[in-house]
Amino acid sequence: MAQQAAGAAGAGVSPPVDSLIRAAQRGDQDAFAELVRTYDRSVLRLAMNLLRSPEDARDVYQEAFLRVFRSLDTFRFDCSFHTWLYRIVTNICLDHLRKRKVRKEEPAVVETSDGPVDRMENFEEDSAHSDPERTVWNRQLKEKIEGALGGLTPRERMVFELRHYQGLRLRNIGDTLGTSEEAAKNCLFRATQKMRSVLGDFV
Repeated sequence: MAQQAAGAAGAGVSPPVDSLIRAAQRGDQDAFAELVRTYDRSVLRLAMNLLRSPEDARDVYQEAFLRVFRSLDTFRFDCSFHTWLYRIVTNICLDHLRKRKVRKEEPAVVETSDGPVDRMENFEEDSAHSDPERTVWNRQLKEKIEGALGGLTPRERMVFELRHYQGLRLRNIGDTLGTSEEAAKNCLFRATQKMRSVLGDFV
């Protein structure tokens, strides 16, 4: 019952999530659409936080719900739907990060026909624009962080971002990635050490 209440948080007057899942498993398209509406923002936000690219995040969002649609029949309620969904999203994000490793990390600023465009612009705080000095510092820090994240393995980066950007507990991170809490803790430690060595004076 607690899982239902937690899963349905933010869904307004929607039926409990477990009820939506069971209805969708029976082929109820409206129930599946409601399930998507319940989680669409959190999925997109997770993908954007993990990949730092609006374009990639939208691709992950579409692929994640396509996978959910195709494999919903396999969901057996032995974990929360939230954990199951996050596992799908993080696995897709891991694939994207591995592909980036192959072709090198994408730069934060890319050249377009209209001039240089910062792909991370959407993540800047609005208040920073009122303080030019802070804006410069934020940009430098952001570039440093992107460089440091690029030096992590895909799994280290995933654990680091799930912990520090999503605020997940290590136990939840382990569940999401299909590993143990201890393994997630060790991975986070390695990632943190690498980040600190790169960021230097910024931390």
